[in-house]
Amino acid sequence: MIIPGILFLLGLLCLIKGGDWFVDGASALARQFHLPELLIGATVVSVGTTLPEVMVSTISAVSGHGEIAYGNAIGSVICNTALIAAITVAVRPGKVDPKPLRVPVAFFFAAAAIYCVAAYGMGRFTRPMGLLMLGMFVAYMAANVWQMKNAPAEPEHEEEPMGIGKIVLLLVVGAALIALGANLLVDNGTLIAQAMGVPESVIALTFVALGTSLPELVTAITSLMKGHSDLSLGNVVGANVFNLVLVSGMSVTLAPFEIPQSATLFGINSSLVLELPVMLLVMALLTIPALVRGKLSRVQGMALLCIYAAFCAVQFTM
Repeated sequence: MIIPGILFLLGLLCLIKGGDWFVDGASALARQFHLPELLIGATVVSVGTTLPEVMVSTISAVSGHGEIAYGNAIGSVICNTALIAAITVAVRPGKVDPKPLRVPVAFFFAAAAIYCVAAYGMGRFTRPMGLLMLGMFVAYMAANVWQMKNAPAEPEHEEEPMGIGKIVLLLVVGAALIALGANLLVDNGTLIAQAMGVPESVIALTFVALGTSLPELVTAITSLMKGHSDLSLGNVVGANVFNLVLVSGMSVTLAPFEIPQSATLFGINSSLVLELPVMLLVMALLTIPALVRGKLSRVQGMALLCIYAAFCAVQFTM
């Protein structure tokens, strides 16, 4: 286990440094074009931090492991919301501008409706559904471009603006280091979990989902340390949309698959009574108060963390 341990540490270092550069580049981009950080987080940052989910799910689907692609998408949404966003909210609750949140939240629940139709109505994901989700991804990006054009200008910052070339370099190199670090951690951690006899679907919903969500976690922690909590929240919500419409859409289009039934709860497929309901619950708990009241509370963050702990505990006891 010496080599996996070394690779794990190397991956951790890549994540830390990549997250540092990526957040610096994203916040500089928001200042450069006078855009809300929450909006930049929901688009540019989300694209970069969702790359590991895209790679893992697409490769899994093509190689005949649809349960990994399915579990990774749902597990990543749960992890992003009930762990990563929860940490952000628990550490630094406060006011939120609901306007930049409306588009990603609307697209998320529209995509979640497709998931529910596939799971509860059909029992499988078809290629037309995959194409529909990819179409929603294009529409989501178009809606955000329109929103950016109409976004109110942010107040000028005193710091000297960063050149666009350096911003792009920080974003690209930061995202690459984050993806590399997450890949090293996921590969070695999955091997250990398999050696311990943990089922593939459980690995996808917990360990792989957490591993591929490490970019969001690193971005959230780095954003908090640098005082950019809006960037972190926007990243989480945007990444959740991408997990359903881009990650799942790509996987289903390339290789349609049936809803996994490797685990049951009360004699029913756990996906129908646990994973999908928890995904909808945590996203509603995070976003509805932000949209209605324009603020997030520490109690909200703690409740989400408790839900995530309970979800993981149930997964490993089934």
